[in-house]
Amino acid sequence: MNQTTQAADLSLPIIRQHTQPTVADQVFDVLQQRILTLELPPQTKISETDTAKKMGVSRQPVREAFKRLAKLGFLEIRPQSGTTVSLISEDAVLRARFIRTALEVKTCRTACETYSDADVQVLQTHITEQRAAIAAKDRDRFHALDDHFHSDICNLAGVPFVWEMIQESKAHMDRIRMLSLDTSSQQLALGEHIAIVEAITARSADDAEAAMTRHLSRIVVLVEDVKLQRHSFFQDTDA
Repeated sequence: MNQTTQAADLSLPIIRQHTQPTVADQVFDVLQQRILTLELPPQTKISETDTAKKMGVSRQPVREAFKRLAKLGFLEIRPQSGTTVSLISEDAVLRARFIRTALEVKTCRTACETYSDADVQVLQTHITEQRAAIAAKDRDRFHALDDHFHSDICNLAGVPFVWEMIQESKAHMDRIRMLSLDTSSQQLALGEHIAIVEAITARSADDAEAAMTRHLSRIVVLVEDVKLQRHSFFQDTDA
């Protein structure tokens, strides 16, 4: 008699998929945005209890959101001294830039080989939306559209995991971008995005690689500019 259990014999529960964001997701999104916009600047103390009370939720989803923010580098959780918004790490910014350049340059080359005309049109739509955000002087929307543009380059190239990897390392880079995101820098970023799209549209892998490299290299200059204005927001590199 065969005693081996077959997969078909197992009784498993039906998993209900929830398309709406969880409470923890919503807490995470709100706090991340407040940190990016400096409503919660570096070294601000923040507590689970106070946050839960202000947002009208229990501590559990707040705790989950705090852990996610800490993993991404936005918060420092110290059991003995509490939780604070992290200082910006210049080293972390440059590491993120290295990772992004390596991954996104390869993704651009892949896009030149695999994109359909419909995929290119998606990127053209991003350019139109970014222009509208600049015209409306909506800095937060431009930042969100910037991220969406880069994520779609990865998604449409069939490598969505690339953007997932990038997100794990770019928290400090995001704050530099927000601190430097005035109308002039938005126009510059838009021009760089246009160059990337034009290269992908022409299926020129070398031009796409060069355009993406130039675009991501600008963060080095932005770090120095922001440090001059907001030095107290940065970790002491000599520490």
